[in-house]
Amino acid sequence: MTLQLTLEEFTALGAPHMVYVRPVTAGQILASTPVQDEEGRPIPPDQILYAVHGANGDCLAILGDRDSAVAAALAHEMAPVSVH
Repeated sequence: MTLQLTLEEFTALGAPHMVYVRPVTAGQILASTPVQDEEGRPIPPDQILYAVHGANGDCLAILGDRDSAVAAALAHEMAPVSVH
């Protein structure tokens, strides 16, 4: 049995403190956000990055590795969960 939640129901579960972390490729975000590394070099479109999303689906941050994404969420007193 699969539980189906509406966006509003999912948001209400943990908002505003629950965030989810999921892997994304740079190519998935290049169209809407310029992506560069710390030294200003472009990031290849196939590079895996980690996006931190609010429970409502808004992208809050994109980091280079999962540990940094989780640490950033924790530093901002949020409860990160992983999404695959």
